[in-house]
Amino acid sequence: MAKFSGAFDMKEPPPWQNCCYCSSFTTSTSSATGDAPSATLTNSSTTANLRQQQQQQQLLAFKTPADFVRHLRAQHCTVEGGSYVCRYGYNGVCSSLPLDGVSDRDYEMHVNRCHVNQQQKESQIKWSVFSAAQNLPAVLNDPSRAKQTNFFTKKWGDSFVEQQSFGTVPQLPEIKWDHFEAYLKRIGKRYRIHTRIAKTALPSGGDGDGGGTSSQQPVVSDRLPNGAIANLKDIPEVFLKQQLELHSPASFGAVFPGISNEAEQAKQSSRMLQEKLSHYLDIVEVLIAKQVAEKSSAFFHAMTSQDAIMEQMREAATHVSRLRSRLKQIDDTMVRESLQIISLERIRSNRNIVLERLKLMSTVHQTQPMIQLLLSTQDYVAALDLIGTTQEILSQELVGVHCFRHLPSQLSEMERLIDKMLTTDFERYATADLNRPFGESPEKVLEEDKLICIISGLLRKRNLDFIDTYKEEAITTVRAIVKQLVIEVIASSDAEVCLTGAGEEAQSLSLAEWIVLLESATGTLLKLLQRVRAVHDVMQQTADASAGKITDDVSFMDTEAFLSAEDYDVAMARLASLLQSVCNYCHERCANLVSNQSLERSTVSADQIAKLTEIVDRFSDGCERVCGIQSAPLKLALRVQGTRYAQKFHAERKSKLALLLDSERWKQAEVPAEFQKMVVHISKGNFLWSKTIQQNGTPIQPPPPQAVLIIDGEPFALVGAALLLVQIVSEYCRCASQLPVIAPQLARNVIDLLRTFNSRSCQLVLGAGALHVAGLKTITSGNLALVSRALQLVLWLLPHVKHHFQSLEPNGSTSTILTGYDSIEKDFGSHVKEIENKVLAIVCDLVTGQMANWDARPPVPSQSFRNISRQFVKLHEAIASILPEKQVATIYRVVHKNFKDKLREQLLRNNITNNGGPQHGTVVSELTFYMETLRTLKAMPAEELRDETLDDIWLK
Repeated sequence: MAKFSGAFDMKEPPPWQNCCYCSSFTTSTSSATGDAPSATLTNSSTTANLRQQQQQQQLLAFKTPADFVRHLRAQHCTVEGGSYVCRYGYNGVCSSLPLDGVSDRDYEMHVNRCHVNQQQKESQIKWSVFSAAQNLPAVLNDPSRAKQTNFFTKKWGDSFVEQQSFGTVPQLPEIKWDHFEAYLKRIGKRYRIHTRIAKTALPSGGDGDGGGTSSQQPVVSDRLPNGAIANLKDIPEVFLKQQLELHSPASFGAVFPGISNEAEQAKQSSRMLQEKLSHYLDIVEVLIAKQVAEKSSAFFHAMTSQDAIMEQMREAATHVSRLRSRLKQIDDTMVRESLQIISLERIRSNRNIVLERLKLMSTVHQTQPMIQLLLSTQDYVAALDLIGTTQEILSQELVGVHCFRHLPSQLSEMERLIDKMLTTDFERYATADLNRPFGESPEKVLEEDKLICIISGLLRKRNLDFIDTYKEEAITTVRAIVKQLVIEVIASSDAEVCLTGAGEEAQSLSLAEWIVLLESATGTLLKLLQRVRAVHDVMQQTADASAGKITDDVSFMDTEAFLSAEDYDVAMARLASLLQSVCNYCHERCANLVSNQSLERSTVSADQIAKLTEIVDRFSDGCERVCGIQSAPLKLALRVQGTRYAQKFHAERKSKLALLLDSERWKQAEVPAEFQKMVVHISKGNFLWSKTIQQNGTPIQPPPPQAVLIIDGEPFALVGAALLLVQIVSEYCRCASQLPVIAPQLARNVIDLLRTFNSRSCQLVLGAGALHVAGLKTITSGNLALVSRALQLVLWLLPHVKHHFQSLEPNGSTSTILTGYDSIEKDFGSHVKEIENKVLAIVCDLVTGQMANWDARPPVPSQSFRNISRQFVKLHEAIASILPEKQVATIYRVVHKNFKDKLREQLLRNNITNNGGPQHGTVVSELTFYMETLRTLKAMPAEELRDETLDDIWLK
């Protein structure tokens, strides 16, 4: 290939100055003509040929690039169908634009860019048949050649065949050097003779002047006309090059030296140059004639063998003709029909394919009418499946069909239209279903088949937002229902009220109206939730069928599964959120009604709270059955109202108890029959009792009051405050039974009430507060005994109350309540002990004072022992009718022990011993009087009042 550079130099002309391919052709033609063997060539003929060659090269030399472009368009360009094909290159193929037709303007740009403005970078190498290293048919038919992936990109030459190693072929014999020994021996002799003859034919010696002699003279003399010997070395090397490039300045200067001198000198030099060239031509002609003369025998031999060669050629032509006729016969009888069968089979297969494509095109053509038909029957899933299938066919099997080029966009637009249609139909259906009137019978789904079609289409489009849309519509319906019910309640009321934006009443209504409103709202919302649950079940069944889940509904038997597992999980989660959100919102709206400010300003009774509790429980249970979840807002609102009622209830009872304790004079009171009946029922664990006494269902006159209260066969002498305390505590228990929602609060309130009673009674009696509050002159032992008995009554009552509140909270946590009741029980027990200690302290102080002034001398009994006995009698008279015998015996046992301790100290101080003296006798008499007093009171068991029990007063 020719090499071109980006800039012209002085040594190499620009590429547009000469036509490379036309000039090379002319040069080669002239060379072939000059090289023809002729023994009669002369200097004049050689000069004429050179002159003709120069004229042709001058004709193909261009002065401007425009001339070169016109030459290329005229000689090296073909027009095919209005397109220009560049043929400027080897074998008529342009390497820059091979076999591609371009427009006139693009062809001109191509010529200027690739052939005019690009310089030659490497010398042109002409290729001929003799340049091939291998025979092309042999190369193409070589069975050992590997598969050519880029056949036309390889270069011709010995590297055309990929180097591969092949194993030995068993069908061919193994050739060794031994097989060539006979041939080498036979040829060796001839070769040695040939070599010897060739050596003897050459001159044996001599210089360039021809002075030497030879054994064999050539047939033709190698001397020139002037007598000189023709020698090829006399010709300059520039004339012996394969390509004599006269357009090159260096070659031109070597061939025509001194051509640029002055005119006279130029004429002389041109004459000398012409003579020199004629001399060179004579040398060449003489050498050619000598070479032809030396090879004349070979020419004659060729001529003599020409007839034999022609005869062989004729026989070969006959055989070839006969072979061709037989091959034609075989082709006509055996090959052509078989090949025709294969061709016909291929044609039939292609036509079947075309027929199938035409049928498929016909089916696709009917897609839009079929989609319209499916949409008219609300079969959205089938319509979407048809659109998806058609789009898949268009993208895979009907690619490039011109008549369907707009169909994919039309199908996509139709798919978006169906999606919008589904969304609109579902919103319209949800509004119509949720806002239709409620019936008495169980709610049924409105137009279930239509709903299933819509939901299936939305699931097929993977549009799961319809669940949230239905949830929002349901919440909007709940808000509208509550607002409408509030308006109806306000319309039926005589009060003038106004509504807020949310629909709640801003001013106060009566509590009865609020209860009616809440009952109506919960009933209506429960029906709405049932309707929502029915639609939810249809959605869930449709999603199950769309995901391939097993369903018992006949409507989903033939549904194809198209919902993925991920989308199915998302749909199930949103459906669960739908029920939970709507149920919670219903509870919140009802809770707003329950927790309204009008309830805070109303006087709420236990029956009204119980009614509210019944309404809330009924609504909560219904919501749990419908939705399967428990909502807390409404119960929390009810608990808040119950807590307020419990606080008010407790505040009233606590203030009432405080007033009773402040006005109590701590004297024994009579016990009415109703209190005795109350205690009997409480002992059985029943706090729900009636104050009226009935016999056979008829009220009778109650019996007269009793002096004491009988509890489990044990008499209790009590003050009025203690009886009223039991009544108040029973009211707490009855209220807790009626209102379980506030039972924990009431249980804590009972603990607070009992602590108040305990602390206040301690302040009034032990702390002597009753002297200032109730106007008592002194706090007697009887007062202390009555307080102790009241506290013991509370200790008896506490287990029953605790068990009652525990039964009201079977599943709740009662650890706090139990801890509180255990704590209050300890407080009451310690208070009882403090009262006993107070009584003992009073008596013991009196005994200590009397024993300090006592001395063992007459008279007997002494005044100290008389005062002690008198105080023992007064104490017994004060507490014996109030406290139980065991407690009285305990008190006197402690007092008796204290007496003995003080007496022993006094005996030790007076140095009185058990020696039978007068003082000992006096002491014995005093003790006899003391023991008789105790025996008379019967405050202690008889075995503890024997005389032997006083022996420990004497020191051993």
